[in-house]
Amino acid sequence: MTTIQTRISAVRERIATACQQAGRSPDAVALLAVSKTFDADAVAAAHTAGQIAFGENYIQEAVDKITRLRHLPLVWHCIGPVQSNKTRLVAAHFDWVQTVDRLKIAQRLSDQRPVQLAPLQVCIQVNVDGGPTKSGVVPGQTLELARAVAALPHLRLRGLMCIPEPAADFAAACAVFKRASALFDALNQAGLGLDTLSMGMSADLESAVASGSTMVRVGSAIFGRRN
Repeated sequence: MTTIQTRISAVRERIATACQQAGRSPDAVALLAVSKTFDADAVAAAHTAGQIAFGENYIQEAVDKITRLRHLPLVWHCIGPVQSNKTRLVAAHFDWVQTVDRLKIAQRLSDQRPVQLAPLQVCIQVNVDGGPTKSGVVPGQTLELARAVAALPHLRLRGLMCIPEPAADFAAACAVFKRASALFDALNQAGLGLDTLSMGMSADLESAVASGSTMVRVGSAIFGRRN
């Protein structure tokens, strides 16, 4: 086994253990491997270990990898900020965008999605803890944005994503993640039919799983520390 394969196995064991402790099925939580700053060979090694879904923050870097690895059946998630001048690239190359926080960006992604491709799967990024340096719509405005995004023709609204500030301990992390989970439930009670709650990373995936996450975004625990 390569180092990446060994690390993926260890992360999957962490997810399974967290699910068991939370009384959830191990397949209730998907693993998104965050490959930003790592090259196409690292992604290919992760694919050899059975990983299909990859998250990227930097658009041009991601497009280069997506192009190089087109022969592999990978699913690419944009998990970084999307500026207006990059929406065409994102719409043409990614399968998912998890960082929609403005209707303007969602509209551009819908308008620029190539007609031969399946609808772009999107999540709304929520600033669930009010972190001053974090992107995302505030919880009170999420329902309005969600309804507007869900009405766009070439997008499919899947759920919510959040990146809260680091918490002091497990209980504090759970308290923040449960705010996102409660918002997710409220949107579904409003009829939005969401199925994806993307929260939790290498350091806090256990608290995220305990709080209802359906997708964890793990980078350093798979690929190692970034330069």
